[in-house]
Amino acid sequence: MAHPKRRHSSARGKKRRANWKTSLPNVVPCKQCGHKKMQHYICPNCGHYRGEGVIDVSDN
Repeated sequence: MAHPKRRHSSARGKKRRANWKTSLPNVVPCKQCGHKKMQHYICPNCGHYRGEGVIDVSDN
């Protein structure tokens, strides 16, 4: 493998890493209750996933 002849400056490495931004989570409305939830997750408000009641969410 090729090896660098000279050391890269820290600024050069930081410029390369400038686009390593984290993306925001994909939030969609629940089809049952309209509450915002993360995609591919059970709705924390009503407990439904893909139209089926998965967990029982009771007000305690």
